[in-house]
Amino acid sequence: MDTFLLINWIAFLLVTAYAFYLFAKVVTTRIAYIKLGKKSEFDGEIKLRLQRVWKIVFGQSKLLKDKKSGTIHVMMFYGFILVQFGAIDMFIKGLSPGNHLPFGPLYPGFVFFQELVTLMILIAVAWAFYRRYMEKLVRLKRGFKAGLVLIFIGTLMLSVLFGNGMLMLWEGEPLTWTAPVASLVAAAFGWLSAKAAMVLFFIAWWIHTITLLTFLVYVPQSKHAHLIAAPINVFLSKKTPGKLEKIDFDLDEEDDEEDIAFGVGKVEDFSQHQMIDFYACVECGRCTDVCPAAGTGKMLSPMDIMIKLRDHLTDKGAAVTGKSAWVPSYAFSGAAGNLVSAEGEAAATVQSMNLVGDVITAEELSACTTCRNCEDACPVNNEHVGTIIDLRRYLVMTEGKMDSDIQRAVQNIERQGNPWGLSKKDRVKWRDEDETAYIPTVKELKKEDKEFEYLFWVSSMGAYDSRSQKIALAFAKLMNKAGISFAILGNVEANSGDTARRIGNEFLFQEIAEKNIKQFEKYDVKKIVTIDPHAYNIFKNEYPDFGFEAEVYHHTQLLFDLIMDGKLLPKGQINQRLTYHDSCYLGRYNGVYDPPREILKSIPGLELVEMVRSKENGMCCGAGGGLMWTEETTGNRINVARTEQALEVAPSIISTGCPYCLTMLSDGTKAKEVDEDISTMDVAEILALSVFIEEEVKTA
Repeated sequence: MDTFLLINWIAFLLVTAYAFYLFAKVVTTRIAYIKLGKKSEFDGEIKLRLQRVWKIVFGQSKLLKDKKSGTIHVMMFYGFILVQFGAIDMFIKGLSPGNHLPFGPLYPGFVFFQELVTLMILIAVAWAFYRRYMEKLVRLKRGFKAGLVLIFIGTLMLSVLFGNGMLMLWEGEPLTWTAPVASLVAAAFGWLSAKAAMVLFFIAWWIHTITLLTFLVYVPQSKHAHLIAAPINVFLSKKTPGKLEKIDFDLDEEDDEEDIAFGVGKVEDFSQHQMIDFYACVECGRCTDVCPAAGTGKMLSPMDIMIKLRDHLTDKGAAVTGKSAWVPSYAFSGAAGNLVSAEGEAAATVQSMNLVGDVITAEELSACTTCRNCEDACPVNNEHVGTIIDLRRYLVMTEGKMDSDIQRAVQNIERQGNPWGLSKKDRVKWRDEDETAYIPTVKELKKEDKEFEYLFWVSSMGAYDSRSQKIALAFAKLMNKAGISFAILGNVEANSGDTARRIGNEFLFQEIAEKNIKQFEKYDVKKIVTIDPHAYNIFKNEYPDFGFEAEVYHHTQLLFDLIMDGKLLPKGQINQRLTYHDSCYLGRYNGVYDPPREILKSIPGLELVEMVRSKENGMCCGAGGGLMWTEETTGNRINVARTEQALEVAPSIISTGCPYCLTMLSDGTKAKEVDEDISTMDVAEILALSVFIEEEVKTA
């Protein structure tokens, strides 16, 4: 027996050392690939980042948005952590029979707890198998690789329970309630001799050991690399969701013009943090499941974007570094990424591939509405939108490729400051639609030697679009009623630059931002309020990178404050059933969900009902990312799909706090031929109806 245990010890140490060597090799290889990327800036904020890790990683907050899958993952996540103590106990029993973890009188309770946890994990494995292969959730991949981890985990749990049962027979231990499953196994095999039980114990022990070590090696070279990468990714994720990185256009004179490129044209142009995103991807499909483009038949799948970039980085990393992506390498001799030399034909092929075109198509990139629903759903905080826009930047600024409709809108913004190309001189004419509203320009107030508290950024929609003008007028009249001092830029107001930046024309955006900031500084702007969530987001979160900071408000935030302060009183009854659509740039980008709803709740007679997809999971209207200015030619229209979701709750009014969303939803009701029965209105318009109802009656 002593000789056997010595051999067992030696074999265990050799196998374990080899497994840890392979694990370390895979991890260091992936780190080498990630180091090919550009260094990422780190802003500190350690406490905030640790809180995020605690909430998302250990609290499983994002996973639990899907209650069933979230529960399965919680069972596996915490079960697997807790069961590691059982694994250590199992190793001790195999290496030193008759011994176990030194828990003294608490050991029987430990054994009972471990069996409960093991059973919980087995239930989770069976449930996960059912969800993937029986229920066949669309977002989940099927196949051998997708289920391999379930085989690993199931084998680990069953080998522990069976091995402990055989150990009881071998050592002649009595059946006990503290080890119910092992006792059942021992009872079922009670006819075995002690020697046979010993042999079966060590078979189970080695199955458990080899499975665990194989799993260790498998994890970093599979989608389960998220076990390592996800906590790091969550810790490093952006403090401000959806914020885009600034491009420095200051070039050195020594730079070769042919080598100059903007955006991401090669995988190594991504930042190292973005590359961690690729390896953190769980392939769970939650992002694609909520993507408005994917859901309406477009080519885009945020998950596939991450997977294709990950695989390309792995292949190119192997080619550039000469380090095989897979271990043990002899087991993957024919696999992509097993390029041991940067000089081989396969390596040359990988290095010559165009990232935009060969790996990711322009059609995929152009379908993104930048709504961030994918990022909100992602359990590991992957930032898909920034990655897509970096690729768009290369497509637009380096290759000069752009959809013709968007190109026309961008040219109009560049020349006239609005997407339609209408005259700059007409920008202020919207005021003439209602002469009862007092809407001064900054120049007019300056002539009168008066000051203003808020700059009202009207936006191109509010200034030129006839439907959106009504929103701007309603909001202006409400500010008049509340005694708010405000002014508009008038004809010198331009475009916020959001469209240019989101479609990938960073150079134009920076030109626009520089001009806007000069106007803001000229008139000493300290507070901005706007009806446009896109302008709200870019002024609040992205203009500070260019030296301008101010208090920025969405009009629903200001209106809610005015109601709370008693400066506006909704008194007129509006007996309607209303559902509210969340603007992506107001909600997911900035977390503003309650103010518009509280305004609507304050209006007498109004019944507010929520769509199935609302707030954080609200579906995009389809206008973001510059797509307001294009026609959808593939699949179903996103705005119609969103309108159908609104119609499911049988509203008489569909409301929103964004002129782009309102346009898309209005078009949606027309497409569904319900526009005569269902109104589409901005929150400000509905509030104005209630606030001014008596005045309108008196006027009549």
